[in-house]
Amino acid sequence: MPRFTVSRRALGALAVAPLARPAFAQPAPIRIGELNSYSRMAAFAVPYRNAMQLAQDTVNAAGGVMGGRRIEFVFRDDGSTPGDAVRVAEELLTRENVAFLAGTFLSNVGLAVADFANQRKRLFLATEPLTDAITMAQGNRYTWRVRPSTYMQTRMLVEAIRGKTVKRWAIVAPNYEYGQSAAANFKRLLPSAIPDAEIVAEQFPALGRVDAGATVGALAQSRPDGIFNVLFGPDLTAFVREGNTRGLFERRTVVSLLTGEPEYMIPLGEETPEGWIVTGYPWEQVDSPPAHKPFVEAYRGRFNDTPRLGSVLGYVTVQIIATLLNKVNALDTEALVDGLADLRSDTIVGPVTMRGIDHQGTLGAWVGETTLRGNRGTMKNFRYADGADYMFPEDEVRAARRSA
Repeated sequence: MPRFTVSRRALGALAVAPLARPAFAQPAPIRIGELNSYSRMAAFAVPYRNAMQLAQDTVNAAGGVMGGRRIEFVFRDDGSTPGDAVRVAEELLTRENVAFLAGTFLSNVGLAVADFANQRKRLFLATEPLTDAITMAQGNRYTWRVRPSTYMQTRMLVEAIRGKTVKRWAIVAPNYEYGQSAAANFKRLLPSAIPDAEIVAEQFPALGRVDAGATVGALAQSRPDGIFNVLFGPDLTAFVREGNTRGLFERRTVVSLLTGEPEYMIPLGEETPEGWIVTGYPWEQVDSPPAHKPFVEAYRGRFNDTPRLGSVLGYVTVQIIATLLNKVNALDTEALVDGLADLRSDTIVGPVTMRGIDHQGTLGAWVGETTLRGNRGTMKNFRYADGADYMFPEDEVRAARRSA
């Protein structure tokens, strides 16, 4: 099976300038439509786009795909709403003549584009939306997801607290599809790790509009032993600041989705709490597999910045796309969809397989604890959790997708 692998030389070759124009016509580039929340979720989406451009140029400099064709991403903002995203997806297909679609960030937006792709019978590689529904109850033939789902990442965190004597738990999550799904997964999985645990409080503030004082006050009033946090972005920063001020996190176990990602750790700075159990990306400490460090060097050299978790996702997505195109050697949608089934790609974080039964990628996540180094937050005691070990059981997938 053809695979796309990255050498140090290829990672460094970011552009190739021909000395003379060839006398023969170059084959047309393969255009891929990428829509994302570049304005509203810039902290994640911009580093993601940067890495996609880096990977695109690396692939093209190494000879392209399908025997010499360049790939070319057409980036568009999805407006962070389902209606805007569907309109942009339509424009990418009809006006920009892209071969297929990739991207989206917010779960409700991803679901809308997935439904659109199913109606139009065009491939959609959902890269960032975490909702389980996109590969389960609302899964369809034309939609595949790269990033580990809400269920997968919640299961990683629940495994990390197995055997702890933390009985009373509170949940705080943004009030939309992703937050509700994460809360439901935590309640489902918690008894397997702590059999006599109970949920004593739940807070669901509006996305992007958290009232940190009221939220922290309500959680404190419930006197939990542990807190499961799903807030991210500015909501997370406000919540941590208020929680630190009021002592909410003292002598309590905090389990937190996404908080270890640099996108959300950097704004916390010296306010980063110690000892939260999180998923994230400690980029400066990851030394395996060997392809990861050259990626970091190339990213820092090109953008004069450190990579984020979005950067990893963007680069891995392009590696999967390149592997797919080289395998199928065609742009027919049905052939591409068939080619994705159980496709294995070698990536900068190791092998990633697109599981055929539910269209979910086996990309994993780093699980560890938050800590301060100087005036910045990072992770300690971390490990890379392979997504293949945390996916939905196959019989549950069959039941969910049969009823979709």
